[in-house]
Amino acid sequence: MPKINGNEIRPGNVLEHDGHLWAAVKVDHVKPGKGGAFAQVEMRNLRTGSKLNERFRSVDKVEMVKLEMKDMQFLYEESGQLIFMDTVTYEQVQLPADILGERRPFLQDGMTIHVEFHEDEALNASLPAKVTCTVEDTQPVVRGQTAANSFKPAVLDNGLRISVPPFIAPGEAIIVNTETMEYSERA
Repeated sequence: MPKINGNEIRPGNVLEHDGHLWAAVKVDHVKPGKGGAFAQVEMRNLRTGSKLNERFRSVDKVEMVKLEMKDMQFLYEESGQLIFMDTVTYEQVQLPADILGERRPFLQDGMTIHVEFHEDEALNASLPAKVTCTVEDTQPVVRGQTAANSFKPAVLDNGLRISVPPFIAPGEAIIVNTETMEYSERA
């Protein structure tokens, strides 16, 4: 595995530190008036989900880990575990349902998502950047309401509440950004 200097750590990097795999969530480069510069790194353990704040000086060497990315199909959820299938080998893996956090409602049956592996162990899953949802309930369109920046609340078919433009009606399919959890466009 390649070693990098402590000042080269970027958010999203996966590091091996103290025998565990960590994802760098937030990195602040600090240059104090006295002493050497360092990187203050907030990391999340990929196996347990615990968080750690660590300081790396530029002379510190850390091992950067490359995760293998596979597209897998979501099959079902069973007792807090999400079951995914490799569409080529038909091999199944499971991950805890809380790995997607507040984005879990966007996961739909048969959806293809990215699963990250280290050696043969599934560690993380990420949703597509945009998913199509149906508006279950929202206020009706008001004639003459044309202000571009006025949004109204809406409930989606997955139970999430988001804001949509005034021209969106109940039953309409829209595309939602899963990163920001905001309306993107009409489907």
